[in-house]
Amino acid sequence: MKRKIIKIDEDLCIGCGACADACQEGAIQMIDGKAKLVREDYCDGLGNCLPVCPTDAISFEEREAPEFVNPTDNTHSDEKRDSAAQDKSGDKPNSAASGGKLPCGCPGTKSRTITRGAQNAEPAAETQNIQSIQSVQSMLNQWPVQIKLVPVNAPYFDSANLLVAADCTAYAYADFHRKFIRKHITLIGCPKLDEGDYAEKLTQIISRNNIKSVTVVRMEVPCCGGIENAVKRALAASGKLIPWQVVTISTDGEIIE
Repeated sequence: MKRKIIKIDEDLCIGCGACADACQEGAIQMIDGKAKLVREDYCDGLGNCLPVCPTDAISFEEREAPEFVNPTDNTHSDEKRDSAAQDKSGDKPNSAASGGKLPCGCPGTKSRTITRGAQNAEPAAETQNIQSIQSVQSMLNQWPVQIKLVPVNAPYFDSANLLVAADCTAYAYADFHRKFIRKHITLIGCPKLDEGDYAEKLTQIISRNNIKSVTVVRMEVPCCGGIENAVKRALAASGKLIPWQVVTISTDGEIIE
């Protein structure tokens, strides 16, 4: 099948290993001091490895490649994965027996329970009725909010401070409306679940409108790097010099960057 996949320029690669560490699916490994795409079927095409490469040795290309196989999906047999993973050189994929690094799957799929203490105690019976809970005013300034649904030339983009957020962030960070949505035009998405790439749509929005600033809010999980990378590429493609920042939220709801 033809799909988007990463390409590594070995002439630019300095062997730092940052991309291999960023690739939680285990598609990239260091061989003879160079980064190699050893599992094409484990490359999800989101580009978590792109932002960490100090020499821009990694890029996207669209070509024939095996279908993406989630390493944590047990519905795929080992035989099917091994068959799909043969690269052009004919080398066999790494295995535990050969001392290779086993893919650990995306940390974004790891389940955890967050214990917050007394503030999350069960409310008194008389306050459990949702109608009786005091409402907090929403600070959302527009609709729709999904990146793929928003009109490129919507009037609210004029002189807007743009917020591009991974959709999980609003659930993880309790004060999301006041801290981030307030006085911003909000766009949300999930690079792990949505098909396609956001960069083209974001480039159109930034190029065609007077955007004053861009704030990216992402989760700490590596798959969220796709939304940060899309914004970076959109800003570069627009040719505009716009102030921008990235804020990272931990899975327990704290700002860590």
